[in-house]
Amino acid sequence: MEPKQRLKVFLPLVVVISIITGMFIGRFYKSQDSSKYVIYPRTDKITNIINYVSKEYVDPIDKNEVVENTIPKILESLDPHSQYIPASDFEQVNETLEGNFSGIGVQFNMLNDTLIVIKAVANGPSEKVGIIAGDRIITVNDRDVAGVKMPSDSIVRLLKGPKGTQVQVGVQRKGIDDILLFDITRDNIPLYSVDVAYMVNSEIGYIRLNKFSRTTFEEFTEATAELLGTGMSKMILDLRGNGGGVLPAAVRIIDQFLDEGQLIVYTEGNARKREEFRASKGGLCQGIEVAILIDETSASASEIVAGGIQDNDRGLVIGRRSFGKGLVQEQNMLPDGSAIRLTIARYYTPTGRCIQKSYKNGLEDYYNELSDRYYHGEFLELDSINFSDSLKYTTPGGRTVYGGGGIMPDIFVPLDTSGVTDYLVDIRNRGLIYRFSLEYTDEDREKLSSFTSIDDLVSYLESKNLLKRMTSFASENGVKYNAEQYNISKEILETQLYAYIARNIFDNKGYFPIIEKIDHTLQVAIEELEKEEEAQ
Repeated sequence: MEPKQRLKVFLPLVVVISIITGMFIGRFYKSQDSSKYVIYPRTDKITNIINYVSKEYVDPIDKNEVVENTIPKILESLDPHSQYIPASDFEQVNETLEGNFSGIGVQFNMLNDTLIVIKAVANGPSEKVGIIAGDRIITVNDRDVAGVKMPSDSIVRLLKGPKGTQVQVGVQRKGIDDILLFDITRDNIPLYSVDVAYMVNSEIGYIRLNKFSRTTFEEFTEATAELLGTGMSKMILDLRGNGGGVLPAAVRIIDQFLDEGQLIVYTEGNARKREEFRASKGGLCQGIEVAILIDETSASASEIVAGGIQDNDRGLVIGRRSFGKGLVQEQNMLPDGSAIRLTIARYYTPTGRCIQKSYKNGLEDYYNELSDRYYHGEFLELDSINFSDSLKYTTPGGRTVYGGGGIMPDIFVPLDTSGVTDYLVDIRNRGLIYRFSLEYTDEDREKLSSFTSIDDLVSYLESKNLLKRMTSFASENGVKYNAEQYNISKEILETQLYAYIARNIFDNKGYFPIIEKIDHTLQVAIEELEKEEEAQ
């Protein structure tokens, strides 16, 4: 290994160890002459060490590179969620929290190494110049991006750019031989937190949130108001797969369900006094029955919402134990455009629970904990974790809840493995349902786009014997047909196929109402809310 490579690998670790153990407890001298370099341990040790190394190391080094490699090591030694964001990554990392980015405004999928436009964002830059669904993006600023095995994220980086800048996109359109060139002026494009909002029946509304950003509350209230206007008296709020985001968005959403003065959440840290967040008057969802859906990937702000609803006996939490992130980060910008997200407090649910899971065994064990849960059978059987009495809490309604490792649901729903076969898994793993649905949509787009009703679209798809075509497509792509396993998995295959095609036409408002049929956790929530009505 070259000296520079060794330095890059080992210096950050050495610096961190020096902070923890104080191993540099004297003065280091180059020689006895006037050019000696001195490290003073009682001053800024890190700066002194880096300056010493940059001046005295056997080979020339990039001091800035050493600093950039060292800072993440320091933060990693604290907890799993304190984070350093280099200036080059800041804009991309912050996009999901801000709720927008600057680009051309298209939703797309990759098919056979080519980016196909699924939808141009309404009133966005691409729609304004005439980009339509089905267009294939062939070039970006005269650079070939189709048929050259360029990763989709690399293409996206070419399409993104500062608001007001221009990018030229070459498009291949069905029925036109020539490549169409469009000069698109980039603009701010919203990143939506609400995946979908619709009525599952005449009384129960369903809202799915994928994150908590600065625009989430406004999106949530807009979707809720729309569903209330169509008769919603009960709500299913789906937070499965939602890894969290900004605390204020979670607080404002819970506020809509609670009575004035009820505790939502509180935070506290070594340098931060206890700060309480309480409900205000006149929430939009007061009087609405609610069920919160969570799973093992629901984290942070999602757990704040689930915990606030659960601890106030305001609704049911349904699904599987959540991730277990109870740490609050504060973001501070540095002069060069980089940033540090430092854990400054823990959050506590209204009963006093901190649901942060242990990270004492390091980052690898921390993130592998979900795999451990799976292999221990927790996803399939009611959680048998033995919480100590010190982690036991009681809600005002007398229910027992637990801290120290995620939110335990009121109603446990195991991972649904019925209908799962090796044949289905092989097809899924190769992405063949998705690929077939995209190819089929592309070849029959004119007819499919003529439907205004999801039910009418599904009826049409059922008449086309698509499953037979898809199994042939799977065989052509390396998945041998297995009649026995096909029959076991047929309902899942058919439902997912129709849902993917509907998403290509109607976006998520087409996908979720169809996939609902095989969503076991959602079906349990619907049944529970319907029970509540029968009991009244």
